[in-house]
Amino acid sequence: MFETLRQSLKTGVVTTSYPTTPAEVSSRARGRPEIDWEQWKDARPAAAVCPTGAIEFVDEPTGRTVSRNVTLDLGKCIFCGLCADVDPAIRMTNVCELAACLRDELRHTAQYRLNDDGTHHRLLEAPGKPETLETVGRQLRASIQSVLGRSLHIRQVDAGSCNGCEMEIHGLNSPVYDIERFGIHFVVSPRHADMLLVTGPVTRNMELALRKTHDATPEPRLVVAVGACGCSGGIFGRNYATCGGVDSVIPVDVYIPGCPPNPHALLHGILLAIGRLPPNAPRRNDSDAQRIKHALA
Repeated sequence: MFETLRQSLKTGVVTTSYPTTPAEVSSRARGRPEIDWEQWKDARPAAAVCPTGAIEFVDEPTGRTVSRNVTLDLGKCIFCGLCADVDPAIRMTNVCELAACLRDELRHTAQYRLNDDGTHHRLLEAPGKPETLETVGRQLRASIQSVLGRSLHIRQVDAGSCNGCEMEIHGLNSPVYDIERFGIHFVVSPRHADMLLVTGPVTRNMELALRKTHDATPEPRLVVAVGACGCSGGIFGRNYATCGGVDSVIPVDVYIPGCPPNPHALLHGILLAIGRLPPNAPRRNDSDAQRIKHALA
């Protein structure tokens, strides 16, 4: 016992101070892909190798020319990096704070005028800047926070995942992330829960169980879809065995993309859902919107 105390005192505090300081993510960690929209010459190679259809394009005639709408859907992206391998305009980052209150906020669409050979001639419209955390879901978070106060109880539901997300969720209870410092606890019964943290593409066998779990959770309840599978069905999609994303079965309040999202990403999404992020919390993905705005200026 004394040896344990000695080692603890020697180690000191290891808990991250996030979200008051930026997330300490390894430079080798896989986060979202970043596209240089201005210099992107052709979306077809990246779209062809994307295993989940996270990069899609639609060509439309506009008068005498043809325009192309290209969408990067972070809700489908599994951060595999294949797009970056075939296209120099795309690079992988370690940005993980990607949670959104609306599914459409994970879709980023740009429009290009095309050359005769199908390559991009010039950028017509870049993805818009996402709404800030202060404006997204403000009314929902205010009503939830007025009831929940400073505590939150989570029931985690595995609706058919590969358990990759579960491994990362387990890390939230470690001394490094220590989710209980926010008054957030995991519970066994949905009847004691305020939030459902749902992973996996909802399998047909789990569809009814998920609905019953949702119904058993008392109001006001929050639902957070975790990972690419929870957001969109991921690599599994919608088929004879799976229903697709969680929102195809029950309403979702916050989406946390990733495959799997790391504990920082999970913590960001949970705090976003309950309005516990400080108004001036550092957001690593704001720089991209500023870069796009500067490029178009």
